[in-house]
This record gives sequence, C-alpha cells and structure tokens, in this order.
Amino acid sequence: MRGIYTSVIDIRRKVFTEVARMAYEGGNYAEKIAKLPYKILPGEVATLRESIFLERAIVEERLRLAIGLPLRPVDEEKPVSDGIEASAINEKYYDPPLVNIIKFACNACPTKKVEVTNMCQGCLAHPCKEVCPKGAISMVHGKSVIDQDKCIKCGKCVDACPYHAINKMERPCAAACGMNAIGSDELGRAKIDYDKCVSCGMCLVNCPFGAIVDKGQIFQLIHAIQSGERVFAIIAPAFINQFGPEMTPGKIRPAMKQLGFDDVVEVAIGADLCTLEEAKDFMREVPEHQPFMATSCCPSWSVMAKKLFPELAPYISMAMTPMVLTARLLKKQHKNIKIAFIGPCAAKKLEASRRTIRSDVDFVLTFEELMGMFEAKEVDFSAIAEEAPLRSASGDGRGFAVSGGVAQAVANAIHEMDPNREVKIASAQGLAECKKLLMMAKAGKYNGYLLEGMGCPGGCIAGAGTIADPAKTAAILAKYKKEAPMQHSTESPYEITLGMLD
Repeated sequence: MRGIYTSVIDIRRKVFTEVARMAYEGGNYAEKIAKLPYKILPGEVATLRESIFLERAIVEERLRLAIGLPLRPVDEEKPVSDGIEASAINEKYYDPPLVNIIKFACNACPTKKVEVTNMCQGCLAHPCKEVCPKGAISMVHGKSVIDQDKCIKCGKCVDACPYHAINKMERPCAAACGMNAIGSDELGRAKIDYDKCVSCGMCLVNCPFGAIVDKGQIFQLIHAIQSGERVFAIIAPAFINQFGPEMTPGKIRPAMKQLGFDDVVEVAIGADLCTLEEAKDFMREVPEHQPFMATSCCPSWSVMAKKLFPELAPYISMAMTPMVLTARLLKKQHKNIKIAFIGPCAAKKLEASRRTIRSDVDFVLTFEELMGMFEAKEVDFSAIAEEAPLRSASGDGRGFAVSGGVAQAVANAIHEMDPNREVKIASAQGLAECKKLLMMAKAGKYNGYLLEGMGCPGGCIAGAGTIADPAKTAAILAKYKKEAPMQHSTESPYEITLGMLD
C-alpha cells in the first residue's frame, strides 16, 4: 500500500494535524480533545465502519497515542482526556509500548492460510498435488482441495499452479513483520509479542484497518517551542520529496522556522561522521580481530541482530548513529537547546528513549507528524521564498536514506583512505532478509565483508513515517546526492570534532 493515499492515511494525518493545532492554540485541552473526533469525523453516518460511534472511538485512541498517552482499557470508563494535562509539558519520553494495537479497530484477520479459488481448472497435470510435501492436496469432483489439517502453508502449490488459482493469505501486519512478533489474542485479534518486536513500524503501515499505531511527541515538542525553548530540528536526508514538489531543499529551513524551530540541520552531517567512524572500525578490525563488520545506523536492524544473534553483537560497529552524532555535535556548539529529530522512522523513537541517548535527542517526529504541524500552522510552501539549501553534508551522507547507501558510503571512505584496500559488501532490506544475511554470516559465508541491514524494504525512504512513494523518492534523492557540495564523507569539515563527541 506504500505510496497510495488511503482513508486510513487520511485519518492518521488529520489526527496529527488536530493534535498539533490544539498544542499551538493551548488551553482547555480536556474540552478540546473531546470535540476533535466530531471535527475529524463530522455528521452521523459512518463512511468507514459499521458505526460512526466506533469510528470516533478509534479516533479517540489515535488522538491519545499521538499525544503519547496510553490506550484506555476497554472495560473501564475513562474520558479521552485522561492524563492530557500531565502530558502538556516541554518533554516526555515514550512509555512502553511504543507500537500499540487498538483492539476494537482490528479486523481479527485470519492467520496464514492457503486456499484453492474457483479459478481452479482441474487440470490433468495437477502440479499442485505433485509438489505438496505433506500430501495435503487431493482432487475432488475434478478440482483441487486442500486438507487444512495437513497443510503447512509452504506455498509450493501456489507457485506451481499454472492458473494462479491458489491463494496464500496472511494477516498483512504479520506478513510485514520480519520478527514474527505478531500473533493472536483469545478473540483472534492481532497481538504483539514485545519481547520480539523491534518497533520498525512495518506492521502499522501495512494494516489495512489502521488498527496499529505508534505513540508521538508532537504535543510536547510544540509545548517546548511555545514556552520559548530553542529547539533545533535535525532532519534526515529522506526528507527529500516527502512534502510535495513545492517543498524544495531551499525552502525547508524557512518553512521549519514558521513552525517555531530555531534552526534546521541535516542529519547527513552525522551520517558523514558515522561513515568515518565505521570506515576506521572496519580497517582496524576486519579481518585481523573479527570476521566481518556490520553497520549500526538502523536501530531496528541493530536491535534485531542483538536479540537473535547475540554472539554476533560484537561485530556490529560501535559508532553512534547519525541522529545521535548530529545531536551531540549541535549540543557541543549551542548551550541550552533542545533537539528534535525529524525522520522517516518509528524505530528512532525507540532509540531516542534509551537513557544513554535522552540527553542528546529530546524529541523524535516522523515526516507524517511534521506534516501535521505544517497543516496546523497553514504553512503555504508555494509562498515561501527560496533560500540556500542545506549544504553541510556529502552526497554519500545523504545516501544513507536508501538501502545499500550506508555500506557504499563506508566503502567509498575506506577507498579514499586506502586506495589499495578491497571492500566486499553485502546488504539486506527488510528484517526477514536481514535475518537471512546474518544467518549466512554466522555460517562464515561473509568473512571479510562489510554488512548493511535496513529494517524497512527500500531503506529509510520507505520508513513507517514517510509520506511519499518510495520509488519516486529514490529517484529524486539520487539527484539530491549529486547536488551535494562534497561527494564523499572524507571531505566533511566536521571530521576534526569527532574526538570531542564522546
């Protein structure tokens, strides 16, 4: 569904906009939040579900999560405003869990199942029957029939059918989860195993019913701005193309200042610093002290690797992520500021909530949440005068936003430092493929390699908090990379400050 504007996305963005507007206006939060479901879903006729009351109840929970509040228990009476006054503060970190399922919004989709459709032609070859490893398929009245008690859902029959008459159906959220973290509760509704979940957010953007939602900090960020705090926005390179053709790189800074940000810095600066650190790590450690090295910048990939392959954890680079490096650099340069990371990623919210990082990154917002702030303030991109675009990072640093870009940036830096050194690269995108990559590395298939994992298929440009079609963004990002004043991270003017950031 990525790149398709749906009713689920429309509701999600209206929620972000109204929460941002409420925060900017201030005052009477309990009264205002109670009215918002009626503003977002006016009238008395349901258009999305069987009841307008159910629709509004779901919106109420979305509003709470966008403010960072927990879901309310269904079997207790609590107003939608419960806890809102205590959340009207200048800072608030996410209380677990970050990713939540609104149970009464869940469709209780069937779990994985393989079924023969009426497209079956009852062919003489019946390859579906021949390839089934469990003998689960028989011919009844000239048609294929699957014994569900024997079927192991391997999908071999699906691939073998010449008429594409056999479907393999799987709950979309579970299919998108590379950690197998989604199961069912006693009522058949989706349930997250938080011991497995790495908060990549792929489930929330793949649920067609909009039942899965992550928590936000829009409310607290705007409170910080409104109270006079100096808030610097550090924006991930995936911002390119996210806000439509009118929002050019030369307009991002003045547009953000209309929201109240003190200044804007591109996180690609930190990506350059991360590249240099990882290049030095690789040159120092591989293969003399460790068989391979894995990059560290994607939090869902890094957490997944440490959860499932703890013995490989020492081989993941210890370099700080671009978000943290950029934030730490700015807090060295400016006193008494707050940092808001703006990016495509739900997992960055999880990363920033760690105690070791809280002092560096105060807020994390997705591009969708930022768009809610733009709409709340009625920022007209077409009316903004062009300024000089952000020009402090290299093309390789900006390339972190696409799958393969991190490893390529590190390899380029190594080549600049040691032209005679060969760097072999292997990369994977999506956590299921990342697991396969690490399994092969564990088996010794990638000794001497630099490995890159990206939790989202396509990389950061396809993160859970993005707005634009990832394929189109990739093409525009390639042009943005070429326009950088430097092409390689080794040219970064910030290299000298690396030692100061510990």
